[in-house]
This record gives sequence, structure tokens and C-alpha cells, in this order.
Amino acid sequence: KALDKAGLELNYNSVPYDTRKPFDPSGIRLGTPSVTSRGMGEPEMKQIAAWMDRVVSAPADTAVQETIAGEIRELCAKFPAPGILV
Repeated sequence: KALDKAGLELNYNSVPYDTRKPFDPSGIRLGTPSVTSRGMGEPEMKQIAAWMDRVVSAPADTAVQETIAGEIRELCAKFPAPGILV
């Protein structure tokens, strides 16, 4: 929920050897096609990972979430989604 509030879209996924049930998985899935189709590459993926780390390190810190959400908007403005007119 904290990642979502920060503007980081992902979903729950099972991971190999996960001891939890499929409807309560312990992993997450980040859709890299949505990143690469915008023209982002390794540097942007490293930034996204850093944002994820900051949020999960302080999940109740709404100021961090708001700051990161703004930084994500700035990054996405540099890499518009194909086929979407703004």
C-alpha cells in the first residue's frame, strides 16, 4: 500500500519456494515492459529500485511517499507512454 501511495505500481506474486499460499504471496512483481516501452533503461530501473527501498524502509512515512510520487511524475514526464497524448 505504501508503494502504491508513492506512485509505484506493482502486484503480489509468488516466488520460487514460497512457503505462503498463492493467494497470500510474499513476493512482488514490477512490470518492466511498462518501463522499457517508455524508453527507460538500466539507470531508470536503478532509480525505481532506490525509490522502492526508501518506501519499504519507512512504510508509514507519508512525506517520503509524497516526495517520491513527485519524483516519479518528473521521471515519467521525460519518458511519455507511447500512444497516450498528454
